[in-house]
Amino acid sequence: MIQTLLAFDYGTRNIGVATGQTITSSANSLTPLKAKDGVPDWNQVEKLIQDWKPDLVLVGLPLNMDETESELSARARKFANRIHGRFNVKIELVDERLTSFEAKGEVMSRGGSRDYKNNPVDSIAARLILESWLDRNPA
Repeated sequence: MIQTLLAFDYGTRNIGVATGQTITSSANSLTPLKAKDGVPDWNQVEKLIQDWKPDLVLVGLPLNMDETESELSARARKFANRIHGRFNVKIELVDERLTSFEAKGEVMSRGGSRDYKNNPVDSIAARLILESWLDRNPA
């Protein structure tokens, strides 16, 4: 079954966004959303959902390395629940440990500076979350 996916890398200042689909198992980073203390502009989230019409929305769950949850984990769960409640879309939480670290490494390997404000690290992390889901759920 072909599925369109939308992924979010939740953060308190920026929320990374990526889209993908199962037919080619590919994912692409989109422009990250600005957030104010973890709260996005819900109109922007709604527009993403209307534009992409995802069959499934993935939200990264930032677990500690020992698999325990942090305060940010609880906030990411709340964000996921709000997306589900507002837009009635299917949600799945995805372990996102090390995705931000990998995303920063990807920026550096492309010759990017350590000025991550001008590089879409959050959306690269969202793409990595989506790719990890695709790897675990082959079409």
